Amino acid sequence: MSNAKRTTRTDLSASLALPTSGHIVSGVLPLKEELSSSCKVEGKRYPVRDRSHNMRVPVLDAEMHPLMPTTSSRARLLLTGSKASAYWNKLGIFCIILKKTVMPNNQPLALGIDPGSSFEGWSVVGAKVTVLNGTSKTPKHVKGAVEQRRVMRRSRRGRNCRRRQCRSNRNITKSLPPSTFARWNAKVRILNQLSKIIPISGVAVEDVAARTKKGKDIGWNQRFSPIEQGKQWFYEQIRNKDLNLVIYKGTETKKYRDWQMLPKSKNKVEKSFSAHAVDAWVLAATMVGAFQPTDRSLYYWTPVVNSKRSLHRAIPQKGGIRTRYGGTRCYGLSKGTLVRYRGILKYISGYQKERLNLNNPTTGERTDRSAKLSDVNVLTRIAFRTEYINKNGGRTSATV
Repeated sequence: MSNAKRTTRTDLSASLALPTSGHIVSGVLPLKEELSSSCKVEGKRYPVRDRSHNMRVPVLDAEMHPLMPTTSSRARLLLTGSKASAYWNKLGIFCIILKKTVMPNNQPLALGIDPGSSFEGWSVVGAKVTVLNGTSKTPKHVKGAVEQRRVMRRSRRGRNCRRRQCRSNRNITKSLPPSTFARWNAKVRILNQLSKIIPISGVAVEDVAARTKKGKDIGWNQRFSPIEQGKQWFYEQIRNKDLNLVIYKGTETKKYRDWQMLPKSKNKVEKSFSAHAVDAWVLAATMVGAFQPTDRSLYYWTPVVNSKRSLHRAIPQKGGIRTRYGGTRCYGLSKGTLVRYRGILKYISGYQKERLNLNNPTTGERTDRSAKLSDVNVLTRIAFRTEYINKNGGRTSATV
């Protein structure tokens, strides 16, 4: 078989994900499908084909209604035939938008969620294919920000400065602590973004056990535990979206994972399918009756943290001048806006002296400090830095 014929069999990461240089990544699938370890079904063992290159591409019609995801090769044909256009959502997931309205013929797709204190697993699974796997980092900056805000507020009390008229506190409807609300609201944000591009019909969540206190009854721990309050609020948000919610215990997740013969990594910081997404896949597969994941690649999401507007800096400069600090707007654009600058995709993180600060959408490192507003091409706004990790551990930016 000639090399020219081999290059026609490319996967999604080779065709739709661009590196920081702005050029298409070239990749070739193996000529022979590898066989994974034997799997057990109804008392029999037989080899299962490794289909880890079947990454699916979300599809939207002309009215932005989600349709069944398609293969990377079919998405490439629709793009080259001018029948669809490219689109990135706030999670950095590549999608295509059809240029016509299509009557949906969607099949049941389940979303599995494995909550955690530092990392969370996500997986969208159908009866025959694995659509998407993901791991997200939980936001942990809110507690420190609230403490810093309290310190600055107290320091202003003894300072001779202008003060607003005293008025009663605003009506606050949120009953969750700020740090608890930030963690569970991040899950809702990811769920909202996934449901906009994938027709999800059900959600399976692993139940998180609350830490109890000795000498207190069960009702006291369930009412006052931040974990219990957060997860009950999260369950209510899912039910309000008219999604079928199924809750599993941690012991049930392990039982189903052992039945599927899927390994679980003990390294929680490892960027792999077996670290957190495997449990989410097991939960979703239990709802739709899937067996063995057809795709073990991974989206790794890190929240884009922007410093909100402060009255002034905590430490004054020379002469006692306290300059501005924070804010979510830069010359009419929001921080986190994905732009194309000199052929490379980056996102806006701030500005200085009428110049924009641009960061790498994968690592978050600042790469440019002197970009002009007229030199950037605005694409969309992202809420997470996204990194695409294939089965073999290779990494590339999913937003570029």
